[in-house]
Amino acid sequence: MAFALKVLGSAWDVSWHFMWLRDDLAPPHLLNSAGTAIVVALTIIHGYTGYGVDRAALRLIQWGTGVFLVAVPLDLINHRINGLDITSWSPSHIMLYVGTFFMIAGVVRGWFMGAPPGRERTVVLGAFLAFFLENVHFPEQHQEYGILSLGAWDNKVVYAEKILLDFAAEQMGRPVDRIMITNFTLPVPDTLYPVYAVVAGLGVLVAARMMIGRFGAATLVAAAYVVFRVAIWPLLTVAGFPPSAVPFFLVAGGLLVDLAFALRHPAVRAVVGAAGATAGVYGALIAQDAVMGPVYGFLKGQEGLHGSPPLATASAVWAGLGLLVVWLACEWWAGRRQPIEARVIATATP
Repeated sequence: MAFALKVLGSAWDVSWHFMWLRDDLAPPHLLNSAGTAIVVALTIIHGYTGYGVDRAALRLIQWGTGVFLVAVPLDLINHRINGLDITSWSPSHIMLYVGTFFMIAGVVRGWFMGAPPGRERTVVLGAFLAFFLENVHFPEQHQEYGILSLGAWDNKVVYAEKILLDFAAEQMGRPVDRIMITNFTLPVPDTLYPVYAVVAGLGVLVAARMMIGRFGAATLVAAAYVVFRVAIWPLLTVAGFPPSAVPFFLVAGGLLVDLAFALRHPAVRAVVGAAGATAGVYGALIAQDAVMGPVYGFLKGQEGLHGSPPLATASAVWAGLGLLVVWLACEWWAGRRQPIEARVIATATP
């Protein structure tokens, strides 16, 4: 329930901040706060009872919750001092993601280590990993909302309230023009979106495939997140909030990760998988831009929209190398666990 409130609040939060001037008590923040209150209570219960967690899982949950709770007042102070925080990639925001990262990682580990084998274990583990993917991908939503808000500006449609645009323009020291709108909607380098999506997003899917241990696991985890994004798209837009590009490319990346596990040698699997998944994601981003741009334009009555954030294709090399490092680390960790489990089974078998 806490994770569900977090996802609903965060999904609404990005769209809200592309429309309204920031407010500490905005409805999306209240949803997140309700989820945080549940998390704090459960963290205390886990620590007192030890129920559902081993030592490592408990420490991950406790440290994650602690980092998140420290990040909240730091973010409020940041806004008080610096005014509007133009990007979701700011240090105080990243602390919130990092705290949630460790929090969910602890829950995943607790369930992975303690749940009895069976369908329930697999389904719930997949759900936790989908929440994990959502948190990792969250900062990318700035560019996903930003690209359609910039396209709307070019079509003489403005989603943001005048007070928000004036506030942002004053911070940038320039009038409300296209340069200012571009800096507001796409404030980070074009290389960041695809590189982060491949290294961090596909890295989560590699870990998901290894932990669940079944073909299709990475694809289904990615699809679960994408289906959620598709479901909330009409809910937000009908309510008058800005739309976002949906990361359909993640499903293609998950499928390529699953296919790579047909290779049995870990190092070969990592090299071939990283190269293939990176190329596939960049290709899927190009296709998504070409196909979904006209679809978004039709739905919003606008022309010339893009279906995905700007893509710097030359960054594919760095994305592939980053994913290779993450994949090899996952393979090393999986290989490190297997001999221990084998010895336990051997000594426990009559």
